[in-house]
Parts: sequence; C-alpha cells; structure tokens
Amino acid sequence: MKPFFTHLALLMWTLASSAQAQEAPQLNLPRLQLTAGMHLIDTQLALSPEHRTIGLMFRKEMPQNEGMLFVFEQPSVQCFWMKNTLLPLTAAFVADDGAIVNLEDMKPQTTNSHCSTKPVRYVLEMNLGWFAKRGIKAGTKLGGKPFNSAR
Repeated sequence: MKPFFTHLALLMWTLASSAQAQEAPQLNLPRLQLTAGMHLIDTQLALSPEHRTIGLMFRKEMPQNEGMLFVFEQPSVQCFWMKNTLLPLTAAFVADDGAIVNLEDMKPQTTNSHCSTKPVRYVLEMNLGWFAKRGIKAGTKLGGKPFNSAR
C-alpha cells in the first residue's frame, strides 16, 4: 500500500506544480517590432496553440508600446475572450496585408466573445485604448515582417 500513497503524493505535487505554471504570465516569447504609422510596437509572438491559448493571461502590467501578436496558420474568423486576463485590452484583427479589419475593446476576466468581422490570420492585443489614443482605426495598415511577405 505504501507505494500507492507515494505515487498519489507525487501525482498531486505534479498537478499542483502544473497549475502554478499555468498561472504564470508568458514573458519570454519571441519578439518582433511592428509599426502603426509612426508608432513602434514591441510585440511578443504567440505562434503555437499553447502560447495562443495562454496569451496575455495573468499579466499584471504591460508597457504602453508593447503587445502580443497571435499568429494563426490560416485566415479564419478569430474569437477571443478574457478569462484569467487581468489587463483591459483592445484586440486588432489584422488581414494578411497588415490592414486592421476591426478593433474590439475587451474587459478583464470576462468570457464574452470578441470576434473578427471576416477571416484573419493575425490578432494584435494592446492595452485598452492604445489604438484610439493614436487615431488608429479599421483600415489602418500595420507594418512589419509578417505583413511584408507574400503569402
């Protein structure tokens, strides 16, 4: 019977460690610089399904000109929610050519869906109001490596 309890304790420790790791913000993803007119954006890249699932969850702060670019394999209607996300954000749904299709303001820790109005491959999340404060609207083109290459 003793080995059973040892395995059970090890399993419980592993699950607890895994849960704690899931509550840690992603701070060390690859980075890429984008532009929105004269504004520079330092983005973290969420390239894998795991990185896209966690996104900006658990972050308590984010510098003003920093964001996260979610990169999907192919264009599709993308929907985001804010479960476990502590920061208010604005999501820019972005076409392959860098044009912002639509912007959605999102409240922290909610499960409301915020979706692109047409299929997109990219979603850029920034602090709430970042785009509005700079006059950046749907139709504005972002610049940077993902949008410069032909697909």
